[in-house]
Amino acid sequence: MIGISEIEAAAERIAGHVVRTPTVPSPGLSALLGAPVTAKLESLQRTGSFKARGATAKLLSLGRAERDAGVVAVSGGNHGIALAVMAAALQVKATVVMPRSAPARSVAIAEETGASVRLTDGMDEAFATAGRLRDEGLTLVHPFDDPVVVAAQGTVGLELARDAGELTDVLVSIGGGGLIAGVAAALRALRPGVRVWGVETEGAQAMSEALAAGGPVPVALSSIVTTLSAPAVSRLTYDHVSALVEEVLVVPDREAVRGCLDLAEHAGVWAEPAAGCLLPAARRVRERVGPDVRLGLVVCGGNATTVDVMSWADRFALR
Repeated sequence: MIGISEIEAAAERIAGHVVRTPTVPSPGLSALLGAPVTAKLESLQRTGSFKARGATAKLLSLGRAERDAGVVAVSGGNHGIALAVMAAALQVKATVVMPRSAPARSVAIAEETGASVRLTDGMDEAFATAGRLRDEGLTLVHPFDDPVVVAAQGTVGLELARDAGELTDVLVSIGGGGLIAGVAAALRALRPGVRVWGVETEGAQAMSEALAAGGPVPVALSSIVTTLSAPAVSRLTYDHVSALVEEVLVVPDREAVRGCLDLAEHAGVWAEPAAGCLLPAARRVRERVGPDVRLGLVVCGGNATTVDVMSWADRFALR
């Protein structure tokens, strides 16, 4: 299990390379949800999501031989952007493997950094390709199955604990579980009374299915939210969520897209559906906890184009 000492060490390591993002009360979201809301805006992080934290920590942990050989990452979008940008900044050669369903903007950003980008027919093939490249000598920078990465993602929770006012319940999106594992570890240490809730979208339910099965299992992916579409969680992230997280809530893609529109309209925040899914889940938490709830939302990223969001809005008849 990741402890607060590892998270604090990660914070020192990545300081100066990433942004200490704002933690702010949101009057607009508070009015919308009917409860006090504080937002942690990782959408304003370098590379547009929290993923820059884990990628930076892992790159800084490499020895000279590993740096010279280069690194490889598998990504549905944000992890690939983060690794490509931060590797270029630290002068490490990077290869990013993405499914063809990854957002075109994510592919373009990774290519613009000078990273080698390989596209596959799905996430399963992407992980297999990255595994072959690792066997050829590249260092795999896993998006969530790595204690160094999880501890660095936990710096989001470290900052939230130090910067937010009173909170009773914090909601965090789940793909492979690296973010929620780190955030939950930090909050358990610094704010032990705060409940942590995970949120997934339908068709990207790797953690909720793992919890039902008693351990990580492969899952079928169908969600439009590629940044949450891990084919399975890891034992590392499963162990943290099963021990530290209240429950994992699952919301439809349509409600995740509606959440993006609500964040823009009521909070002035541009976010991707991986963050938009927090709003419908927050309504459920508010109803279950009652009138004394004080919500914290980790807005994990904002790497969606206006064209993407409007296209999804049209698809789900939200305009």
